[in-house]
Amino acid sequence: MSSSEASSLQTMNKDLHITFTEMMYNLLPNPYESQEINHLTLAYFVISSLDILNALQNVEKEAIANWVLSFQVRRGTTFDPDNGQFYGFHGSRSSQFPPDENGVFCHNNSHLASTYCALSILKIVGYDFSNLDSESISTSMRNLQQPDGSFMPIHTGGETDLRFVYCAAAICFMLGNWNGMDKEKVKNYILKCQSYDGGFGLVPGAESHGGATYCAIASLRLMGFIEDNVLSSCSLPSLIDLPLLLDWILQRQGTDGGFQGRPNKTSDTCYAFWIGAVLRILGGCNFVDNKALRGFLVSCQYKYGGFSKFPGEFPDLYHSYYGFAAFSLLEESGLKSLCSELGITDIAAIGV
Repeated sequence: MSSSEASSLQTMNKDLHITFTEMMYNLLPNPYESQEINHLTLAYFVISSLDILNALQNVEKEAIANWVLSFQVRRGTTFDPDNGQFYGFHGSRSSQFPPDENGVFCHNNSHLASTYCALSILKIVGYDFSNLDSESISTSMRNLQQPDGSFMPIHTGGETDLRFVYCAAAICFMLGNWNGMDKEKVKNYILKCQSYDGGFGLVPGAESHGGATYCAIASLRLMGFIEDNVLSSCSLPSLIDLPLLLDWILQRQGTDGGFQGRPNKTSDTCYAFWIGAVLRILGGCNFVDNKALRGFLVSCQYKYGGFSKFPGEFPDLYHSYYGFAAFSLLEESGLKSLCSELGITDIAAIGV
């Protein structure tokens, strides 16, 4: 390795990452063909990455918005909020089916995660949400909420856990419409997911996990049940066991500087966001060894751009995005600041 290559790996090389992400924007490599069902999610990683990198000037925002809107399920000429369907967004073309003679989609596989990604992209490119039928999205989303407060991702069934609780909360927040959920039921479900060690599992009684903990805390914050920067409050809240949660979170930073998702697991680039964002929401960033974390992330930076899951591996779109997001949380120069609760930039979140 030359001295210039070695030097470039000591810091985050923004220009290389922009080139890498623009390549993903223009054409995804063929290994992503197997993920066609998650096409909107992959697009979210690309567009949000470019936004964090402050490099949206070369994308066609109107074309992106129109492409995203083409995945939306239309409610047809008649709207029955009690028919069980969810009028959100499909994740891909392969999950879309043509409407019947009445304009109703018979095979409605719109998905909460795809809808979250769709709305996030629309926020990033500056789409006017007043043009969306937010009421049909929100009202029909209630069909996915279960008696215990959790959410199914699609109306035909599926897992119910904190991932989809978070998607539902983020969708309601971005739409400015909370008709899509019973917030009290959601809150109670989330509280049941806090484990004996302070972290949150995906479902009640499950092992604490970094991603699930993010979904829990971000959802509670979006719903207004915990205040921003709560650790600076004079009195600790009784809603969650905050001291135990903080203890669990801080034990996730390893000797290599990175964050692990669970005890006895290897540090992984994405948890620099999942754990780091929780600390940002709670106001606990000062407890992190930022220099060590930065060193770990740099070790996962590929010499031609992008981030890998572990040091020395090839980059992928998922870990690249969360690498950029983590560096934004670390206030890296030249990157846009991140709205920790939504996973998009602050500017996109407030619609400026």
